[in-house]
Amino acid sequence: MEFLLATGIGWVTACGILLLLRGRSFAVVLGLGLIGYAVNVFIFAMGRLWTGAPPILGTGASAFADPLPQALVLTAIVIGFATTGFVIELALRNRHEGGSDHVDGLSDAELRQREGIDGPSRAGAGAPGHDGGSAR
Repeated sequence: MEFLLATGIGWVTACGILLLLRGRSFAVVLGLGLIGYAVNVFIFAMGRLWTGAPPILGTGASAFADPLPQALVLTAIVIGFATTGFVIELALRNRHEGGSDHVDGLSDAELRQREGIDGPSRAGAGAPGHDGGSAR
């Protein structure tokens, strides 16, 4: 069971990092959310799941569930929700003011120019009958 949980946390973290490395704001927000979920599950798993154990040590109880990981995860969920809302607002404002949702602030035309790709001039290059020469 531990291997399955560790593998699941690893995959969610890897997907979050992959989305963080994308150039669009929405993918970055999703990546941050996935990494937050992975950290929450990790913290919750480190606190161990107890079944039938009281949350507070009382009389006659030999084991008790540790409430600290549950409190940390609950706090992290609330903070993560607020942070996600703030980052979405920043992304929307950047899109409105900059005209692009790229995280580096470049437009699509500037990105194509930086990569050396001709946008509209290559549109019909592979179509039959469009060899660029004169019609016969």
